[in-house]
Amino acid sequence: MDMSAAFKAYDVRGIVGESITAESCEAVGAAFVDVLGLSGQSIFCGGDMRPSSPAFSAAFAAGATKRGADVRHLGLISTDELYYACGAFDAAGAIFTASHNPAEYNGIKMAQAGAVPVSSETGLNEIRDLAQQYLAEGIPDDKSPGTTSEVDILTGYAEKLRSLVDLSSIRPLKVVVDAGNGMAGLTVPAVLGDQILPALPLSVIPLYFELDGTFPNHPANPLDPDNLRDLQAAVLEHGADLGLAFDGDADRCFVVDEMGQPLTPSAITSLIAVREITRAQAAGTPEPAVIHNLITSKAVPEFVTAAGGRPVRTRVGHSFIKAQMAAEGAVFGGEHSAHYYFRDFYNADTGMLAAMHVLAALGEQPLPLSELGEKFEPYTASGEINSSVDGVASTVDRVRAGFDSTSGIIVDELDGLSVAAVTGDWWFNVRASNTEALLRLNVEGKDAETMQRVRDSVLEMIRR
Repeated sequence: MDMSAAFKAYDVRGIVGESITAESCEAVGAAFVDVLGLSGQSIFCGGDMRPSSPAFSAAFAAGATKRGADVRHLGLISTDELYYACGAFDAAGAIFTASHNPAEYNGIKMAQAGAVPVSSETGLNEIRDLAQQYLAEGIPDDKSPGTTSEVDILTGYAEKLRSLVDLSSIRPLKVVVDAGNGMAGLTVPAVLGDQILPALPLSVIPLYFELDGTFPNHPANPLDPDNLRDLQAAVLEHGADLGLAFDGDADRCFVVDEMGQPLTPSAITSLIAVREITRAQAAGTPEPAVIHNLITSKAVPEFVTAAGGRPVRTRVGHSFIKAQMAAEGAVFGGEHSAHYYFRDFYNADTGMLAAMHVLAALGEQPLPLSELGEKFEPYTASGEINSSVDGVASTVDRVRAGFDSTSGIIVDELDGLSVAAVTGDWWFNVRASNTEALLRLNVEGKDAETMQRVRDSVLEMIRR
């Protein structure tokens, strides 16, 4: 097996039985310990609800214990539960999940102690290469084997999140939650319900809370508007104040208002950023930094600046965001893909904490979410448009050449190609996917007509 088929920029992801198997997971577990120097230390290991996750998690643990690590099995967990464990107990760990990908996929997300990400720039490639060697030659047995034990972190995780956002005194809210048969079916009752902690003034209407990695109702990918339809219908049917949709591993959260209309992740980023800036300023930080990637709306840095914060623009991808979070001491970070990062959650992303901020913002004032959210969406965005192209680099060059003679524009190449009008009327970015063989286009304009004009023009260059 060629291990490079499953190793991506930020994680491992492949088709079960083809590019990811129990044997490869065992090799990765051994390499994880050796590359990161974890022999003699405790590490965490858990998995999501996909049918292959228990076997893959057990295989990873077997490889890790062969190389001397003590494995603490977490059982069924969300990705942000892993980050909680790695941060709260200062230990490395791994979760078996393929996030929003279809049922035939599985993968591994890894973190160092403190929830510091393991990416291609921080050890993932070395783990891949050593795992490839172990898969071919066998895992050495020159270490004293580690031990295994089981740990339940759900209560600690729920208590941590509740300590960061107080929902106890908000006005009563009715919220529909679509777990998509993913891990939010486990974490939402623990955090927002009364399963473990005292009840909150929330009436939660569950959709697809049964953990089922075959995804019998719809794919656990709320970024696709088709997968929000059941949530939107349920919000209207129940007269709910809002709806929340989580992806398969529950590290991302999408929001719809009381009219069933989605709020963009950029709007959620701005809303949370203002709250976190205000909180940091009250604690004595005069100009708190907020990280945003270059695909978020230009409204995000505008709201951050207006609130007295300092916006920091970065590339797309959680490893880049987390690195910038640490480097800048940022209080918060947001991405267009609905990943939200919090300083007080180990600089890690958590969809649940983002959802709690939205609930708090809504419940602390009388307006409906449609009115509260409207001010955070002053521009019109295309959403991410994917294209399969013969050559990514040559296609980007063609788009760049198409604007060579255009005056009044700003061009940068922080991540792919970004072009913006000096007037501020529009911008677009075209970049290669870090995880799929696609070219991604994002466009934003001062109004729908402007956005559509720029979108259509750039798409014609990409797809001709």
